[in-house]
Amino acid sequence: MQGPGTPTLDQLRVFLCVVEAGSFAAAGRRLHRATSVVSYAIANLEQQLGLPLFDREATRKPQLTEAGRAVLAEARTVAHGIDALRAKVSGLLGGLESEVNIVVDVMLPIARLVDALRSFQETFPTVDLRLHVESLGAVTQYVVERRAIVGISGPLHTGIDIIERTAVGSVEMVPVAAPTHPLARAAVNAPGDARDHTQLVLSDRSPLTTGRDFAVHATHTWRLADLGAKHALLLSGIGWGSMPRPRVEADLAAGRLVLLDIPEMMQRRLDFSAIYRTDTPPGPAARWLIRRLAEQAEADLSKSDMFAIPRYAELSASIPTT
Repeated sequence: MQGPGTPTLDQLRVFLCVVEAGSFAAAGRRLHRATSVVSYAIANLEQQLGLPLFDREATRKPQLTEAGRAVLAEARTVAHGIDALRAKVSGLLGGLESEVNIVVDVMLPIARLVDALRSFQETFPTVDLRLHVESLGAVTQYVVERRAIVGISGPLHTGIDIIERTAVGSVEMVPVAAPTHPLARAAVNAPGDARDHTQLVLSDRSPLTTGRDFAVHATHTWRLADLGAKHALLLSGIGWGSMPRPRVEADLAAGRLVLLDIPEMMQRRLDFSAIYRTDTPPGPAARWLIRRLAEQAEADLSKSDMFAIPRYAELSASIPTT
């Protein structure tokens, strides 16, 4: 038995237009073709497939047959795929990346990340995005090893000549514990009291800061590679530790966690930088993503003068344009 023939893209587009317009005549007006030409294209398509797609006799306007309804979904998929292919190739011809790999520090507030990525998707629908979430030196390692073109990193006290940095704001870090924790029950903690209680510390999975501690005050620590696990242990009352304020804001409001009064832990902000290799500068889509994060930081700055970052015009000037 001979199988169906291969319809042309034009035949499928005419078919879709007839369905959307509701008649051959309306489709002809949309396509700027005579009604007879539209009818001929549909007849050829039906002959190619070996199936009647429209019932022309039951009503004055052509109605899809059961086979026509089944073919409709596939025709839309094919047309959409061709449109997506053309859009991607057009972007590539204009220098747009086909894919952007980005790695972000786990401390970056999720609301900022969601805003940036949603806008990225709307602006660059043809660019695939691969997102990695790491902590501390692992972000820089991803960029150094070319596994990511752009990283959003916290401060890394290691000089790497091949890395370019652009400031993109910060987040407030606060010491917290469950209300049942001894440090939370005390109205005021004397200097050094925190050293006697287990501190939950986010560990670095990269070799860039092996053996180095950041904001560690206790003599006994539990090292965790996941911020979610640290959050869960804090809520359970096992130890105390610093967290990004946006991550625990709801817990503080509900009383599930308490801000700790620890004299040796002054108010601290964790600064973020967009980083990339100087020999592999970001393309148009990746540059746009850096600018979006810089704009977020600029918006935060306009709301509060609690911390200072370079103005957006300076940030944009530091991002390569070629």
